[in-house]
Amino acid sequence: MASFTFPRDFFWGASTAAYQIEGALEADGRGPCVWDTFAAAGRIMDGSSAAVACDHYHRWPEDVALLTQAGFDTYRFSIAWPRIFATGEGRPNEKGLAFYDRLVDGLLEAGIRPMACLFHWDLPQALEDKGGWQGRACIGPFAEYARVCAARLADRVKDWMMLNEPNIVAIFGYGQGAHAPGSTLGEDGILRALHHQNLAQGAALRAIAAEHRRLTLGTVVNIQPCRAESDKREDVAAAALWDAVWNRVALDGIMRGTIPGLLIDRMSGFVQPGDEQAIRYPIDLFGINYYSPNTMKHDPGAQFECGWGDPRCDRRTFMGWPVQPEGLYQQLMDFKDNYGNPAVFVSENGAAYDDKVEADGSVRDSDRVQYIRDHLESVARALKDGCNVKGYLVWSLLDNFEWAYGLSKRFGIVRVDYDTLKRTPKDSYRFLSQVAKSGTL
Repeated sequence: MASFTFPRDFFWGASTAAYQIEGALEADGRGPCVWDTFAAAGRIMDGSSAAVACDHYHRWPEDVALLTQAGFDTYRFSIAWPRIFATGEGRPNEKGLAFYDRLVDGLLEAGIRPMACLFHWDLPQALEDKGGWQGRACIGPFAEYARVCAARLADRVKDWMMLNEPNIVAIFGYGQGAHAPGSTLGEDGILRALHHQNLAQGAALRAIAAEHRRLTLGTVVNIQPCRAESDKREDVAAAALWDAVWNRVALDGIMRGTIPGLLIDRMSGFVQPGDEQAIRYPIDLFGINYYSPNTMKHDPGAQFECGWGDPRCDRRTFMGWPVQPEGLYQQLMDFKDNYGNPAVFVSENGAAYDDKVEADGSVRDSDRVQYIRDHLESVARALKDGCNVKGYLVWSLLDNFEWAYGLSKRFGIVRVDYDTLKRTPKDSYRFLSQVAKSGTL
């Protein structure tokens, strides 16, 4: 593609998550979450914690300035549930709400559209102690938390995303134990966590909509095309089943009010009458987080007998993930062809690389520049082919606490020196800034 001009109303920006950047974990009445417990148990690979992270809680004006200087017009941030309700329920914490008041006001003053995400993995530990996403104990508290946040901020925040990547929470948090809360409950644990997040999402959407009109309501899912490693029947079947688990429980639930046919029997033990109607909701904007496709093969020893296959790719990120930007085009077109072409946006897309700081302090992250360019070409192709794509948000604005990897993996277009907390824009920041300001790739 020689050149492409994006629509004039196409929005540009960055996404972050509260737990990964805010720090100040014990400040102003914040309660503990499952990731605090996970880190305290020594489960973070590099031994670090998010106690300081990027110190965004105190340095947010500097980070808003970075958004402004880049020419971005949108910022998706998450609200920390345990800052608003220390135990996940009860009386809201005024100091926590006041922090997001300040952040939102600062964004609006800078001309940046605030996009709030209500759950980016930081489940209050007290709710996990009641069963977490394995049961229905979180549904009512999440809906009330959503209602309280909207009551406080909806006069200024018009875009509300309910969940971020419920599939990752379910698979790695409850099924495989690699993420908080660190449970290894297998296939049943994964499907229960998916279903109960879906129910909480539906309840939260209704709670907000009942009190506020003219808001943009949506959610965010990590969507990865699931491909078979070979044309063997068992590999094709594994890819289809993993697609149902990874993608379709979340997608079909909210978009269609259905459970994927391949999983109906497996989920019948905890799906109650009326659940599918409770899960479905006509959202306004769907966020797609995309990093790479999933190449699957039949593996009798893996969960769902679905193992990771060889993607046959010669480019990988520092996470070991294959770089296959055509998968983003494929997934955007899947929304157009199979879900009625709803309004979607790329809510996360980015890559971790082993960035090197030059002698002059600069970061020449050419691999990340190429990664972003290639994926923007896929977005441009999808737009040309009629997909209703509204915007692109890079993951992430800042290097940050990368969950179980700690501070060892850097996704930011801005480098953070974790000793001094100095922010240094990388070449990828300047590249995306140029595209955002010109509207042309």
